[in-house]
Amino acid sequence: MFLCDFYKVPKINEPDDQKMTETSNCADDDDNDEEDANEVQIELGPQPLTIMKARQLLSWYTLSQNANVSAVDNNPVLHPLWVRCDMSDPSGTTWFGAETVCMGNKVSGVKLYSVTCKGSTVDKKSLVTLGDLKQEHKKRHHPSSVSECSARFNLFGSTVVENTTIESQSSVTVDFKWSHVESILETPPLSSTATLNIKVASGDMRSPMFEMYRELEFLQTLADGLRTGETEWMEPLESTSAVTLTKALLEELQSTAKTLQEQAAKPSETETQIFNSLMERGDLDFVEQLWVRMRKSVTSYQDIGDCLKLVTEALRYGDIKPWIHRDSSSSLSKLILQSYHQQIDHVSLTGVTPVHMLLEMGVDKMRKDYINYLIGLRLFYLCYLLIYLCYTEVDLQEQVIRLRKLHHLLEIILTCSTFLGLPYDRLFLLTQSCLQHYKTYPYDEEHDFKLQIKPALISHFYQKEHPAVWGVEVSSGHGPREVRTSLQLSDRPLVDHVIFETDYQNETVNGDSEDPAFFSTMVYCSLVSFVSMYTGQN
Repeated sequence: MFLCDFYKVPKINEPDDQKMTETSNCADDDDNDEEDANEVQIELGPQPLTIMKARQLLSWYTLSQNANVSAVDNNPVLHPLWVRCDMSDPSGTTWFGAETVCMGNKVSGVKLYSVTCKGSTVDKKSLVTLGDLKQEHKKRHHPSSVSECSARFNLFGSTVVENTTIESQSSVTVDFKWSHVESILETPPLSSTATLNIKVASGDMRSPMFEMYRELEFLQTLADGLRTGETEWMEPLESTSAVTLTKALLEELQSTAKTLQEQAAKPSETETQIFNSLMERGDLDFVEQLWVRMRKSVTSYQDIGDCLKLVTEALRYGDIKPWIHRDSSSSLSKLILQSYHQQIDHVSLTGVTPVHMLLEMGVDKMRKDYINYLIGLRLFYLCYLLIYLCYTEVDLQEQVIRLRKLHHLLEIILTCSTFLGLPYDRLFLLTQSCLQHYKTYPYDEEHDFKLQIKPALISHFYQKEHPAVWGVEVSSGHGPREVRTSLQLSDRPLVDHVIFETDYQNETVNGDSEDPAFFSTMVYCSLVSFVSMYTGQN
């Protein structure tokens, strides 16, 4: 596709190190003059064309594709052309477009498009009616036509409180499609098809997994530090130092004959506060509890080294005999297993070794957290999780990435179950879709996950709400010669290169208003057929 713009470039001064003689006269001017000079150096972006210039471009495009023009015989088929317009004509045209229509390998015509826009209004009487739209279509095309309608509603995302927008990077929207339209802005019927568009960004404070997100962020901090050699430490969540918390844990183990497994059944008041989040398990072993304390309190490499030194010395001298999960794979877990036989390998806690050991502890613990919770939800087949269970084949950096994928998956599932109340069968299908996606594609919070759904399941969310976008189109013809005339009503302008007038104070947020404001966008299509001038060949 070709996109035509008019670039208006101001005269730019040469840099100081080039042609100094031309700019030296301004060197002694005041600061305001210097700022003005800097402003002049900013290049303006693409500017829309006038209607006359845009039509001229479309005329050239059409002529170049007409085989009856001998000068351009055998020219290649061009890509579609779209031209920004400045909306200066009475119709408010913002775009002109053209694309070729082919029969076989021959160009048989050109489709010409025009897009017109109007600023937002709360006056529904001023909106185009369904009858007006059909009449506009009949002016250009065969009277037989088919009407199709679509609408998009925002179910979850940015919210408006007292006319103030609270932005959110997460959003859940639903797209409806149906036929047999009776009126403009009609509510989608329950017979329409509905598709959820789910985009969830981790870190939303409204999420039940926010605490787990903070834990994952600390894990990512350690991984980034190993990769780059620089670590930006997070603010500690505990006022007590990491070394003091570690000593307290060791003293607790030394002062009781109970095993840590028995202690887990009756956690202390402090542990109850630590493990009270949605994702925490009740069977944390010694290494996992040590991780919980350290990740909330360490602020330097020295802290990590000092804490691990206390633990390894206690193991070496037999002061503690902690229990660990049988499938634990961290370096510290291996030392604990060795301590059962009074044979511990020497570990040099210098350089990046302590950070590497702590990262292993966190990866091991969080993997169990995510897998444990997913198994509890019963929303997947075990074969889909093999890529996350077979972690020994990849390095720690890749393991952290896979944990982020699992976290993102759970954020999506919990958003749809907690805020939308989707039933089990839809959540199961969504889980399979997410796992399959992340089996192939990289981690991406901007990806929109799609889910087909029955409108009745979410009717209470949209039937009393205003649509973000509502559209209807009338069409006739079929195949490459099909032509459409469409109307789009939206709470935001659909084009961004012009400034719209509005009779509503807020052009982008309708808030709690009973009379929403809508921007109008019309798309017209005309078919220009090329009639062959030759019926045969002598």
